[in-house]
Amino acid sequence: MKMRELPHDHGESARVLEQFQREEDFRLAAEVFKQFADTTRVRIFWLLCHYESCVINISALLEISSPAVSHHLKALRQSGLIVSRRGGKEVYYRASDTPVSRLAHQMIEQVMEVTCPE
Repeated sequence: MKMRELPHDHGESARVLEQFQREEDFRLAAEVFKQFADTTRVRIFWLLCHYESCVINISALLEISSPAVSHHLKALRQSGLIVSRRGGKEVYYRASDTPVSRLAHQMIEQVMEVTCPE
């Protein structure tokens, strides 16, 4: 994408303006933030940052149906915030070990002013 010329020069950094032009980076960030527009999804993600769990246990904790939990897990997995593994007939979910996932967890904790249990 070609760098746009600005009508007024206020000393903007060329690096910042170049990065601003990369719309794909902002689309990816918006996708991650979109996941946190739903309270249930935030709760599920926070839980999975602390331990691995299955749909049935998450469903019991939240007192919502397993299909509803699965719907939220699918969205979180597609955004890269969680990962899954199969253990026999059961599928277990946990937060992914990525910089974005760790940052999202920290952000949630700081907003809630909660200290992670050890």
